[in-house]
Amino acid sequence: MKKDNNKVIYWLLIGCILIFIMVVVGGITRLTHSGLSISNYKLISGTIPPMNKIEWNEAFDLYKQYPEYQKLNYNMTLEEFKDIYFWEWIHRVIGRFIGLVFIIPFIYFLIKKQLTKATIKKASLLLVLGGFQGFLGWYMVKSGLVDRPDVSHYRLAAHLTTAFLTFAYTFWVALDLIFPERKTYNKKFRNFIRIGLTLLILQIIYGAFVAGLDAGWIHNHWPLMNDGKFIHETVYIEQNPLYLNFIEGRSGVQFVHRILAYIVVIFIISIWYKTRKMQLTLLQNRGVNLLFIMVGLQFLLGVLTLVLGVPVWLGVVHQVGAFILLSTMVFTLHRFSK
Repeated sequence: MKKDNNKVIYWLLIGCILIFIMVVVGGITRLTHSGLSISNYKLISGTIPPMNKIEWNEAFDLYKQYPEYQKLNYNMTLEEFKDIYFWEWIHRVIGRFIGLVFIIPFIYFLIKKQLTKATIKKASLLLVLGGFQGFLGWYMVKSGLVDRPDVSHYRLAAHLTTAFLTFAYTFWVALDLIFPERKTYNKKFRNFIRIGLTLLILQIIYGAFVAGLDAGWIHNHWPLMNDGKFIHETVYIEQNPLYLNFIEGRSGVQFVHRILAYIVVIFIISIWYKTRKMQLTLLQNRGVNLLFIMVGLQFLLGVLTLVLGVPVWLGVVHQVGAFILLSTMVFTLHRFSK
């Protein structure tokens, strides 16, 4: 049987879809403050939720031992606890399912010798990334079980960014198999798109910082911040020394996220503009045009999410927009690379 066949491509694309679903559910989990509702980790038995009143009370009693309940949710009822428990539980179950979807077909393809050596290496790296992503999820949760009733925004950013990068690499490997021909189109322009991708990933990291610090619930104005100022004074006085404002201060982090949004938009418009004078293939043209549309839509979603005070549904849509924008950037880079 032919190696790297359509079954392998479908396997990778299904993995991409599942990671997308995982990120969406993860966004809901974060925005509904559900991430600390399950304070232990059981790989097998943890896939089964509480099935009766006794088990629900045991889960709730465990939650009561940690800072989020003691400092924030001390008036929470059992029914309210069930709501936040659901999102964290389904998030973990999807994570386990993704692991099985990657591991079992990978072993099957190895046994049937349907993978080339290059794809075996790439798929092995995907498995490592997936395992590391699971570890980062638990490492993130642990940071909210000690003193402060919230997870570390650094660990949240690492967890979210790894999910995005795992998706991007999975998609890239699938594209390698869909388009096996190797012919560099324009190295200088390819490198320009790479810079754009790097800026987009940095913006995604700062989006996670904003989420982790709840920085979207302040300065809910655009294009200026509070009091009609482009740079509000809280941007640079919340933390000491000064640089901490831009990685740990709520105002500073939101300000950087705003500025990066402008930079990403300008850079992607530049990518689109440069291609107007090039002879493009159909897929290259569609890639840059979709990139142009998506960055505008994502910018609009970001502004609406901010000025409306981060409603859950809009926060999730904004995160989905980032995911689709990254997908489009990866596809465009691939079409101008190979």
